[in-house]
Amino acid sequence: MSEFPSRTDPTTSGPLHLAVALDGAGRHPAAWREPGARPEALFTARHWAGIVAEAEAGLLDFVTFEDGLALQSSAPDGPDGRTDRVRGRLDAVLIAARVAPLTRHLGLVPSVTTTHTEPFHISKAVATLDHVSRGRAGVHVQVSGLPHEERHFGRRAAVPSAAELYEEAADHVEVVRRLWDSWEDDAEIRDVATGRFVDRAKLHHVDFEGRHFRVRGPSITPRPPQGQPVVSAVVAPGDVGAAYRLVARSADVGYLAARGLGEAVAAVEAVRRAQDAAGLGARSPHLFGELIVFLDEDGPAATGRRERLDALAGGPDEGHAEVFTGSPGGLADLLEERRTAGLSGFRLHPAVIAHDLPAITRGLVPELQRRGLFRTAYGADTLRGLLGLDRHPANRYATPGPAA
Repeated sequence: MSEFPSRTDPTTSGPLHLAVALDGAGRHPAAWREPGARPEALFTARHWAGIVAEAEAGLLDFVTFEDGLALQSSAPDGPDGRTDRVRGRLDAVLIAARVAPLTRHLGLVPSVTTTHTEPFHISKAVATLDHVSRGRAGVHVQVSGLPHEERHFGRRAAVPSAAELYEEAADHVEVVRRLWDSWEDDAEIRDVATGRFVDRAKLHHVDFEGRHFRVRGPSITPRPPQGQPVVSAVVAPGDVGAAYRLVARSADVGYLAARGLGEAVAAVEAVRRAQDAAGLGARSPHLFGELIVFLDEDGPAATGRRERLDALAGGPDEGHAEVFTGSPGGLADLLEERRTAGLSGFRLHPAVIAHDLPAITRGLVPELQRRGLFRTAYGADTLRGLLGLDRHPANRYATPGPAA
């Protein structure tokens, strides 16, 4: 079982945590057709640099970069064949690495699909991102049970059940965490006089053997500056119990895509039950609500914009997350109410990044600050620090030193 740093349990008082999910031109399928969306720039570094600069100016905790292993689709079981929506993505980890030197405080959390990737590669990529960003990396783990994605790889006789996919994801995270610990913090000596760069005794085999992976280790990348970069995962309505167990056992941040206060309360309770069943009641990951947001100066303007985008898309976009349509003040009211479910933060999906991200950073954030619910300056240099998570430099493989 993994060892996790402890932290103060989330409460309904104190500052909120805010993250933003970045995907193409925005969450709405017609976002790329909005004024200011600049679809010709979606696959450029400048596009992403501008977005993260806006997010950091708004003092957000972190951004997530969406990713996948097949073209985007509105159909649940395969490609939809539509050509009127954004199709194609850049690699999320590489985007995060590219923009990391352009930011100083913002956390950078790329998405990876554990179903078709090797934990050794992911551990190395995210550790590298943590070094490049000087301690601001995370990873959002997701699964895929779609046959058309499996056909890109051809490694399985059949796509596993949902429960098996989440159990595999839990093993994947366990291997990644062990590999991050496989180098002790002081394994690199770098002593020119003696000619010793590394202390081989402080590199450790992880020797993981489970149902899904057998990994010997150690990593080939020195331990990340944070020790353990932040791991996040999402639970959507209708997900199996294994999804709640993944958040409870393996994640530092869980996103709960619940609709309404009642569903949010039920989702939080489900994660807590999964913690108790695993004997992890003392461990308390951050639980964030999920919201798609259309923000304007008032409700009618936001509703009108949403209706216009729906018309362009050929109908309303029915996603897992709840949609908020209104003003920054109205959204602040909702976040205040919703946190009483036991949420310590929220991940917001801008419907149109060009419009709704600035509305978050320049409208919602000042409103939350006026209410004493959000920071007025960054108070930590690492993502774990922003989230109030301990670093715990000692790792599971380090030999305890002599008592003082």
